[in-house]
Amino acid sequence: MAKRTTAFFCKECGYESAKWLGQCPGCREWNTFVEEPVGKKEKVGLRSYAANHKPSLLSQIQAEDEERMSTGFMELDRVLGGGIVRGSLTLIGGDPGIGKSTILLQVCRNLSESGKKLLYISGEESLKQIKIRADRIGDFNDNLKLYCETNLALIEHTLKEERPDVAVIDSIQTIYNEDVASAPGSVSQVRESTNLLMQIAKTENISVFVVGHVTKEGVVAGPRVLEHMVDTVLYFEGDRHASYRILRGVKNRFGSTNEIGVFEMCHEGLREVKNPSEYMLNGRPEHASGSVVACVIEGTRPILAEIQALVCRTNFGLPRRTAAGTDYNRVNLLMAVLEKRLGLKLGEYDAYVNVAGGMKINEPALDLGIVLAMISSYRDLVIDEKTIVFGEVGLSGEIRAVNMAERRVAEAKKLGFTRCIMPAVSKDALPQSKEMELIGVKNIQDLMKYI
Repeated sequence: MAKRTTAFFCKECGYESAKWLGQCPGCREWNTFVEEPVGKKEKVGLRSYAANHKPSLLSQIQAEDEERMSTGFMELDRVLGGGIVRGSLTLIGGDPGIGKSTILLQVCRNLSESGKKLLYISGEESLKQIKIRADRIGDFNDNLKLYCETNLALIEHTLKEERPDVAVIDSIQTIYNEDVASAPGSVSQVRESTNLLMQIAKTENISVFVVGHVTKEGVVAGPRVLEHMVDTVLYFEGDRHASYRILRGVKNRFGSTNEIGVFEMCHEGLREVKNPSEYMLNGRPEHASGSVVACVIEGTRPILAEIQALVCRTNFGLPRRTAAGTDYNRVNLLMAVLEKRLGLKLGEYDAYVNVAGGMKINEPALDLGIVLAMISSYRDLVIDEKTIVFGEVGLSGEIRAVNMAERRVAEAKKLGFTRCIMPAVSKDALPQSKEMELIGVKNIQDLMKYI
């Protein structure tokens, strides 16, 4: 029987199958399998390899603190867990044009000024194109070298010869391995190229940044195929036509996950926003119903976000529900709680909920802000501009406690808020303050009595 020379791979998660499948068993996505040739791998001498690599006792391993390099951006260092770890492999994903190449070139500039040796490898742009962007960002010294190449063998030779402290691969979808028969950007090419880059990073102690594109059409393999291979996964969020960018850490073997960094796109490149709460609240309307400020926790950082709600009578038999920046199903659940527990006739009204500033928030502490914003719009009541809310709402209408209540109150106090509506359980655990009036509510009936 002839040996199989092709296989089917999922473009989303890299699941391999001997035959085509309509739905991927790994990620449950439909119509994502593509057929690609399978390269024949040469066998290695296992006996000689095993003689030099034997299991080690845990007690004999010496644990040392990772050596980190500061990127020059406090926001990026926060997301990375304190800086760049030597020998790490970091994946930065995001939509085209959102700023991945720009921030990496800025990081190269900052590191080169501190005396680090860098190598920027581009497979998409020419040297002149990179030079134009570099002139817009600022002045560079001779510690940064540029290299335009897509052949993985030449890239491997250059990395081992130059031995930089940090290397940037822009992007992984353009790199190809001659031993793999499939086209550049396919699942096999991306996976094999990343695997070789990971070996180079670990053996040569080089910190490698890999750029990965994300497209809705699925023409090229997305970064999801690589998430289990790399040490750190960072995603850029936000509309590329807007000025703000949010860098979110999804996976980090050297630090905390779910940390975010906020940046603003300007002519000279990306500028870090050190106070995201103040940035998110810019342009907040005055004396308008349906506008409430809530405090959420992203990683270890409290962030104030404006919750906007618009509740208006529907002209059709089926009311419309829209949610931007938060979970659509969660909004429907909270509306059902308001209709059942407070008797609000929301079944006859359209409801639109928006988190201003472009952030995507799914923390349960946002529930009380959404509920108060919808009540404010429904009753046409203006909530005091110096009031902040946070808390989780249950199906019976109770207000549940959330973590880091003291840190949320401190962040609101720093920005000039004077009143805080919070769960009664969390209020009892906090000391009283003259600068901040703490109002504890046990359920949404108590919330209605207060407003």
